[in-house]
Amino acid sequence: MTTWDAVTYDSSFSFVAALGSAVLELLDPQPGERVIDLGCGSGELTAAIARRGADVVGVDSSPEMLAQAAERFPHLRLLLADGHELHVEEPVDAVFSNAALHWMRDPDAVLAAVRGALRPGGRFVAEMGGAGNVGQLVAALQAAAFRLDIEEHLELPWYFPTPGEQASRLEQAGFTVRLMHYVERPTPLVDCTDGAADWWRMFGASVLESVPADRLDELLTTVNEVARPHLVDEVGTWVADYVRLRFVAEAR
Repeated sequence: MTTWDAVTYDSSFSFVAALGSAVLELLDPQPGERVIDLGCGSGELTAAIARRGADVVGVDSSPEMLAQAAERFPHLRLLLADGHELHVEEPVDAVFSNAALHWMRDPDAVLAAVRGALRPGGRFVAEMGGAGNVGQLVAALQAAAFRLDIEEHLELPWYFPTPGEQASRLEQAGFTVRLMHYVERPTPLVDCTDGAADWWRMFGASVLESVPADRLDELLTTVNEVARPHLVDEVGTWVADYVRLRFVAEAR
């Protein structure tokens, strides 16, 4: 399981919540609606849902992230839970998720849990990594590991489906897909002074755990060397090659 540095996440990777504003608008939470924010992280979007008047519960499997959310937004209701085993006492009107579903290793179990949490006609509104997401970042790590003869240690933790794959899974889980957008969204890493290496330290910590400690700095230096021609723009800013799936599905 990934252990998160929640403070660094908020300070250097705040774009994750900021770029969730578009999917929040798709949710369009209404006063009095019961909403689950699945994978709520440090609570920024959960708080935004609450400000709209919805009765929202932020759910995350990371104690570190929930502690950060509780410190920043003490009024929020927060629950430590795994998205594969989401249980509610009473079905809710909507489940919302931003940048979290691709971390959950059994997508069918997650969709079944979400469907079980929703009332009939309830909506599932989410954004996640799509096929090709961080392709250059991954390729740089793999190339650097191969160059240094440590590639056999690396296992990637994410699920990045195509639009067709995700739509099919949703339909099979008891949803009707109302919207499915596949969006290329290059994302500047303006607060990452060490570029791709910083990105891997934050989002690939579980991958890097398997790298021998005395090789890690060498690996990340090589990652930056490999990635620089592909992920640094004309003004010298590192840019993550994000591809997102944004969807709205209705529980049948």
